[in-house]
Amino acid sequence: MDNLKTILQENEVPFEIIHHENPIRTAKEGADYFAIEIGQTAPTLVLKSEKGYFAMIVSGGRGRVNLEEVSELLGGNQLKMATPKEVQKITGYTVGSVPLVGFSLPCIVDKELFRYPFIYGGTGDPTSTLKMPPHALEKLNQVVALLG
Repeated sequence: MDNLKTILQENEVPFEIIHHENPIRTAKEGADYFAIEIGQTAPTLVLKSEKGYFAMIVSGGRGRVNLEEVSELLGGNQLKMATPKEVQKITGYTVGSVPLVGFSLPCIVDKELFRYPFIYGGTGDPTSTLKMPPHALEKLNQVVALLG
């Protein structure tokens, strides 16, 4: 988590790391715990294609993600969710804990997140959550597509 703090501080991104006793496993749990709109929750998912892996940061308000729609955004790559083992190997983090920033994967960002002053997502530690402005996602990640 020190690496995450360093990245945010060096890029002058306002942020807060909020510690909690138990892991937050769903968007609804996060929205309830932080008393925020479900759309402000921002899980980082890892997708696999024949060309490699992608990170996708989505609004918790989106529900299920249409991978065909995302595939079209990326020029027709067939996509599927990476397995928990692949997520751990590629990112160094467990599913549900992948941080919002600080990974080297090309990234797809959900435009819905930009409706909010702050979003809440992973830090790499299952018992803490990163609160930051959504515009920092574009500044700190290698964004290759925006999900409409």
